[in-house]
Amino acid sequence: MISVKNYGPDTYGERIAEVYDQLYLDAKPEQVELLAELAGAGPVLELGIGTGRLALPLAARVPVHGIDASPAMVDRLRAKPGGAQVPVSIGDFTDFELGERFSLVFVAFNTLFALLTQHAQLSCFRAVARHLAPGGRFLVEAFVPDPSRFGRGHQVVSLRHVELDEVGLDCSMHDPVGQRVTTQHVMLGPGGLTFHPVELRYAWPAELDLMATVAGLEPTARWGSWDRRPFTAGSTSHVSIWQARS
Repeated sequence: MISVKNYGPDTYGERIAEVYDQLYLDAKPEQVELLAELAGAGPVLELGIGTGRLALPLAARVPVHGIDASPAMVDRLRAKPGGAQVPVSIGDFTDFELGERFSLVFVAFNTLFALLTQHAQLSCFRAVARHLAPGGRFLVEAFVPDPSRFGRGHQVVSLRHVELDEVGLDCSMHDPVGQRVTTQHVMLGPGGLTFHPVELRYAWPAELDLMATVAGLEPTARWGSWDRRPFTAGSTSHVSIWQARS
């Protein structure tokens, strides 16, 4: 199995926290609107809350809690206006016990795939089910796997961005048996080289549906984007929702 030595649940966040908000856009209105609609009066739990890209605009409308494995990412959240008021538990979300139930639990931006085994992902679904209020919902945003992009050599180097004084590259290796992708986000700039490793264990939408069923959740919706575009054979990502039984 392809893997980065000494990679742990907090590695990605600890290594990328300083530049994370430079690399990724703020929340889009349709993201916050959908989450707020699903949450109702709340409260809401975000798994992998990170620097608060989604949590902070949502917290202006409904109570939000978070879980994250990276103290460095949470420090970035705390430094933002309103960030200190969002309760956050430090730890991974394979299994957790918060002593509270939520109208909505969500995990966005492929973060569910940061759990690197099927067992860990299923354990997450079960933990979410324990924390949902009757009729509460679990939302996952994730990419649709496309192993073909790695070719027969199961590796690819792609250009992330080009700026006046910086170039970003993604160097990835694919393990089709373990459904694992190991990537280094490499940045070349005036300060030299920096490396931001990330490991993912991807799952197809049907596999996620099975995990949800095992955990006692029922599928209610799947769209191809946050604006509720239909999910089709050509969709490259999905927003999926499962519901706790009332």
